[in-house]
Order: sequence, then structure tokens, then C-alpha cells
Amino acid sequence: MSAVSPNEKFETSWDLAPAPESTDHVNLESHYDLFIDGEFRPSKSGNRFASVNPATEETIAEVTEADQADVNVAIKAARKAHDNVWSKMPGAERGKYIYRIARLMQEQARELAVIESMDGGKPIRESRDIDIPLAAAHFFYYAGWADKLNYAFPNRRPTSLGVAGQVIPWNFPLLMAAWKIAPALATGNTVVIKPAETTSLTALKLAEIFQQAELPPGVVNIVTGHGEVGAAIVNHSDVNKVAFTGSTDVGKIIQKSLAGSEKSLTLELGGKAANIVFEDATIDQAVEGIVNGIYFNQGHVCCAGSRLLVQESIHDELVRKLKHRMDSLIVGDPLDKNTDIGAINSSEQLNTIESYIQIGKDEGAQFYQPSCPVPEKGFWCRPSLFTDVAQSNRIGQEEIFGPVLAVQTFRTVAEAIQKANNTPYGLSAGVWTDKGSKIFNLTSQMRAGIVWANTYNKFDPTSPFGGYKESGFGREGGLHGLSAYLKV
Repeated sequence: MSAVSPNEKFETSWDLAPAPESTDHVNLESHYDLFIDGEFRPSKSGNRFASVNPATEETIAEVTEADQADVNVAIKAARKAHDNVWSKMPGAERGKYIYRIARLMQEQARELAVIESMDGGKPIRESRDIDIPLAAAHFFYYAGWADKLNYAFPNRRPTSLGVAGQVIPWNFPLLMAAWKIAPALATGNTVVIKPAETTSLTALKLAEIFQQAELPPGVVNIVTGHGEVGAAIVNHSDVNKVAFTGSTDVGKIIQKSLAGSEKSLTLELGGKAANIVFEDATIDQAVEGIVNGIYFNQGHVCCAGSRLLVQESIHDELVRKLKHRMDSLIVGDPLDKNTDIGAINSSEQLNTIESYIQIGKDEGAQFYQPSCPVPEKGFWCRPSLFTDVAQSNRIGQEEIFGPVLAVQTFRTVAEAIQKANNTPYGLSAGVWTDKGSKIFNLTSQMRAGIVWANTYNKFDPTSPFGGYKESGFGREGGLHGLSAYLKV
């Protein structure tokens, strides 16, 4: 293949043949009921809603809509399981159940990955290589802590809180479920969890794994539905702990509703992460990290590097190389292994992204989008880039939750830190430089819960994750993730 000059549009000398992942091994029911007290059961109302494949706009399965009465039954089952079985079980025995769940997830990883991509629209490479293995890793990690809580918190006599009410978003459906359920079970709590209404299927497949693992009835209960169901869980008088991941606006409502109560609360909310590239960074490596941080995940990560701060001296070169890389990205079928950017999760989210793109144009920023083909049906957004973005522009301040990158420049380290911190959020950030001292200087001054150095979007169950300011409070993952579910 001949070399490409800096001013030429990226073109390959061949077309990649489709490489779709098979769905023959996927076993999905036509409809799914609520998972309460160890079994699937219909709701009191009998109402259902469709779970739609965002790449085809076709219904994959129908999911039961819970109501307040169903939530009451689920929490009652969780309370009974906590008081009579799970909290009294030795930690080593709890760990055996959690290990069994992790192994079953590994055995069924291929099916779970395909369902995750069908239901959520993310590329199969991400579901297969990141979401599912990391979800299983969280169960493995916390299984190991189940009988070591006295060592984790010496002389503190840790005990479970009781019933944990959990509400998770649509961007990492199974991973967020594992992120929350695993530490809750390891610490002796029982769970009532609501997955996002647009991505409930892998959580319901996880319920089948709980049955296969013979998890005692009532230890984990899964109630599906829309926002009212989440509110019913959060506000229930017999819930001891609330864990929510989602939008900042909803997080504020939850915080107000629990004010004055004795409920424990952790919130993991929105973000507007700054990815800072210095002139001494390896630019090609940084470009790959930028693409990984915002485009490969469609920007559907609250810690996505949606703000790019570039030192002035390398701005033109980096933007040129970034556009060149964007031209090579493939938007299309999430089940195709060649796909870099899959479908947007829903038409509503696509409308939000498109409205922000228009806002960016109206604000006067320079817009770039490659002309790659997209399928006729489904919800799609090409990778998008705004340059000449001012600090006050909405696209540089507000969370878009889509593959839209806003570029700003800086001259000095102090200016980079000031601009990075000058948002309402503080969930994550990235630093690209050849100088270790510069990395430590920035990480000590940036108000972000996690800062990656010369990489981006790397997660590990042993490492705590959480934010500052309007990105929430509390930590999930690692030892910190245990303490959120314990009285110490």
C-alpha cells in the first residue's frame, strides 16, 4: 500500500470483507419476566415493553414493566434473604457462590457478548474483549474478599448494610451490573437492581446464571422498567443502601430524596473528561488513545475523553493526524468484527447528540466529520470533531454522551490544569507526556477521580473508580468498593 501524504484523505487499497459474529449460539426468549425470589415471574400489571436492536430497529425481545407492587415484593424477598440466609452465611461460602457466577459468565461469554452488542449497539470487539471479561473479573475479584473482610478493615468489625437498591445505565449494562452486584454480595448484602429499559437483556441473562449457580432465592432480584421503577427502589423505606450510575440531574434528585434518611448512598454521574496532550508526547500514540477514549466507545462512557486539550505548538499536526485516523474508522453493524463505531443506543440519544452538534456549529466552532457510509436503518452518528472551541462553549462544558470531540489549546502547564478543572464535572482525565514529573504534577492538581497517563479507558476491578463535584461521590471497585456496602 502506498504512503499517504498529510493532505490526502485516507483511502485503503482494498475493501474489508464483512466478518459478522454468528448469532446461532444465542438463546433468547421472546419475552422476559421479572426475576424475584429466585424465579422469573410476571408483573402485577402484565405490561411489557420492547427491547430494540438499535442497529436494525427490530424488537429483540419484550421485557416486563414492573410497578410499585412488584418492587415491594422484590424488596421483601431481598430482606428475607438477607436476614435469614445471606448475611448469616460464612464469607467463605458466599465466596463460593460468587466464584461460581464468575465461572459461568466466562463459560457463556460469547453469548453474553453478542447479546450486549445486539441490545446496546456497541461493537462486538468491545463487548467481547472488554465488557464481558471485565464483568466476570469483578465477580472473581470480590469473591476473593468475601471471607477476608476482617483483614480488609482490621479492628472495625464490618457488617452488611442490608438491602441494596441499585440502578444502572445503558452504556455498560452487564459490566455496571457486575460492578454493583459483586461487592454487595461479597459483603453480605442482598440486592434489588434495575437495569436501563433499553438494555435489560444481559441483566436478565445474568439472572439465569444466578439460577444455574443455585444462588439462594432473594439474594439478587432484578426488576425491569422505566424511571418510575428506579424511583420506587430508591425511595423504598426498607432499602438500606442506594447505588446509582447515570445522569447528574437524576443523581441530584436522588440525593435530595434521601436527605435526612439513614440510607447509604453512592453516585457515579456525568463527566466531561479532559485528555491533555503535551508537545513532548508521542503524537501517534496519543492519537490512538484519543480515538479509543471517545470514538471506539461512541462516547458512551461517562469518563470518555470528550475534551481534547492540545499544547499550541503541536495542535496542527495532531489535528491533521486525528482527522486522518478518523477517516479510517468504520461505522456499521455492531456484530461485524471490522466495525469501530456501532449504533447509538436509541433514537432519543441520537437526537440529543445531533442537537449538540448543531449547537457546536451555531457557537462558531469548526466542524469535521468523515464521509464514511452508514447503514440506512438504525441509529448512527459518524465520529465528529470540533476545533476552535472556546472554554465557554456548551460543547466544551456539557456532557454529550456521543462520539463528539471538542478541541482546545493551551500554552503552559498551569493553563492546561486550569482549563481541565474548569467544568462542573470531575470524573476522569488523561495526560500524554514523556515526562514523569509532569504526570505527577498534573495528577496532584487535577480534580478528577481517575487520571490515565499515556493511555486511556483502562479499567481493573482492583482499582477504585469515582468522581468529584457533579460527577458524584463514593468509589466503586477495589477495597473502596467494599466499604460502600459495609457498616464499619
